[in-house]
Amino acid sequence: MNTASFFENFLPALFALLLAMDLLLAVSSRLLHCIRLVAFQGLIIGLIPLAMWQWTTPPHTELIVIAGLNIALKCALIPYLLARTMRSAHVCRELEPLVGYGTSLLIVLAAAAFSFFFCRELPLPGENVSFLAAPVAFTTILTGLFLIVSRKKAITQAIGFLTFENGITAFGAGMALEYGLVVELGILLDVFVLVFVMGIAVFRISREFQHIDSDRLNTLGDWSGDDENEAEMKGEN
Repeated sequence: MNTASFFENFLPALFALLLAMDLLLAVSSRLLHCIRLVAFQGLIIGLIPLAMWQWTTPPHTELIVIAGLNIALKCALIPYLLARTMRSAHVCRELEPLVGYGTSLLIVLAAAAFSFFFCRELPLPGENVSFLAAPVAFTTILTGLFLIVSRKKAITQAIGFLTFENGITAFGAGMALEYGLVVELGILLDVFVLVFVMGIAVFRISREFQHIDSDRLNTLGDWSGDDENEAEMKGEN
């Protein structure tokens, strides 16, 4: 088997693995496990452009740079920052999600079925484009959005955003869209800044409130001095 044939057969396997990561993210409660899953997604995203190259000629520099940046940031640096933030906040599990893990799996499976049904008539822009590219990418996007709205922990919501962005990148790379190095660098910078800011926010929330459950922030209200005055009057009495 030559190099071109190997990568042609390797591309569907990458998209199948990406879909499996979506399903595992839906049922995983351990945050470190979720971080490792999204890191593996980053590795897959970095390999997709290389797997789509025909390999009759060596890949150009821009392709190698994009693949290397995706792997370095999404597979190594960003997961490392998330894991460090998780340890600083002293939290390891998503114990009480808004949607249970069994129901979450069913919802992601339904999202996958919808994506495959929606994308079945979508024309492929090239012969080397896998039929799995569009439906799996849309499933990853929907999985990321679902994690953002169905989980309480701020770190899990950051993982959901990363999954959402991985789906967008998988669609662009898998459908061989010419979006260029500059656009890719801009997307990666946005994700990096988001994780950096989220890490600071999670650490401060944990230090001040002894938890990072973003759902509890809904109970916060404006401070009123009347309550303090009433407490002082009761104390004097």
